[in-house]
Amino acid sequence: MTQIPTESRVTAETDADATSSPSPSSAHPAPKNALDAYFKISARGSSIGNEIRGGLTTFMAMAYILLLNPIILSVADVNGAHLNHAQVTTATALAAAVTTILLGVVGNAPLAAAAGLSVSNTLAAVMAPHVTWPQAMGLCVIYGALIVIMVVSGLREMIMNGIPLAIKHAITIGIGLFIALIGLVNAGFVTRVPDAAHSDTPVQLGSIGNLTGWPVLIFAITLLSIFVLQVRKVRGAILIGIAIGTVLSLILQAALNLPASTWGLSVPKWPGNPVSAPNFGLFGHIDLFGAFGSHGMGALSAGFAVFTLVLAGFFDAMATIIGIGTEAGLADKQGRMPGLSKALLVDGAGGAIGGLAGASGQTVFIESATGVGDGARTGFASVVTGAVFAFMLFFTPLAGMVPGQVAAAALVVIGSMMLTQARHIDWGDREVAIPAFLTIALMPFTYSITAGVGAGVISYVVIKAGAGKWREPGVLMWSLSLVFVVFFALHPLKAWLGIH
Repeated sequence: MTQIPTESRVTAETDADATSSPSPSSAHPAPKNALDAYFKISARGSSIGNEIRGGLTTFMAMAYILLLNPIILSVADVNGAHLNHAQVTTATALAAAVTTILLGVVGNAPLAAAAGLSVSNTLAAVMAPHVTWPQAMGLCVIYGALIVIMVVSGLREMIMNGIPLAIKHAITIGIGLFIALIGLVNAGFVTRVPDAAHSDTPVQLGSIGNLTGWPVLIFAITLLSIFVLQVRKVRGAILIGIAIGTVLSLILQAALNLPASTWGLSVPKWPGNPVSAPNFGLFGHIDLFGAFGSHGMGALSAGFAVFTLVLAGFFDAMATIIGIGTEAGLADKQGRMPGLSKALLVDGAGGAIGGLAGASGQTVFIESATGVGDGARTGFASVVTGAVFAFMLFFTPLAGMVPGQVAAAALVVIGSMMLTQARHIDWGDREVAIPAFLTIALMPFTYSITAGVGAGVISYVVIKAGAGKWREPGVLMWSLSLVFVVFFALHPLKAWLGIH
């Protein structure tokens, strides 16, 4: 990835955003056209070609959501019935398109959003048996509205800016390790030991302690191809690598006719009929407060569900935006991003957008980092990604052509790139090194961004207090630590209150 003079560019852009006219000393190149001027493409050292390439790369890395989210939600037992698969697919594509385009146009950051898997799994496994789908979508609208209120009040940006810089860098590193692990698992390079409870090793190489199957080979070839292209400083290395891996997969599948189960969700072959008419049957079916009543989960259970969704949506997105913004060079020396509140506002509204569409709450995807790795620096890349999602409303069968093993290689590559932030942490200062370590380690080890952030925040204030510096974290960090204590103690609290 081409390196960009981060500090000088961000400082100048922050000054320009903070005043009514650009700083006379800024060295920004003159915008080439209205599109360039609106998205600040040249000012951020990018080009329209970079943005288009980055937007396409991001879509290819997260296209799996069009296959996975309908599978998760359509098998949910919603009061004895199941959701229509075609309707969920349409809702997933529609909500992702709208939220991602808004992130680009309003937030002007290279971020893409789609149905959050943590939200979808919560809805399918925990809430769906006790509520109707309109009631579940009503809870999505409520949690989205609460996050929007936090943004409008300035609370969310205050929290993001109040987190110590070392933990912000640790968040970026932790997300890097997390997405690398996701990539390795999705590729089948790393798997869970089937009987992990009776084994000393919870994970292993391949499915039997050794690598097996053609898809893993495709993953390895794609991964090494991208690394070689990056070392040779080839522009669009990630997109080119994904294309190479996809073509090889198509050839391999055509030659060997491997069973669909070999590949998982996405089988690399040309669909018999690439066109599919969208089905908007779930759109607009919302029962805003029904889940709180006697015919839903009940007020207390629904309240805890909203709390869980808000906390996960709030900090997962916050950490992801910090990590991707830092990798894109959009953060200043204190880890703050210009125009952050706009991106946060759209991300918060994603909960309501997903609820309205019937697709579950939308959140910023970690896979946005793949587009950044391929040169995306502005919201125009998000517009490109969102436009492809909109296109897929009519061509959803095409999303299955890119096998998950190929997209997984891009995640591992981005993970390796995000680890460069480790050089910014003073590992000799244990007061910040320990919280940073816990933040980094617990994200991949717990498979939860929120858990990593929570561990970092709690350990930071406890260590400062133990060192006799209890005032140093400030009221905000102490308040956050209490919130995270509730998060980690949520299960015993619910048991104590008799909530199932």
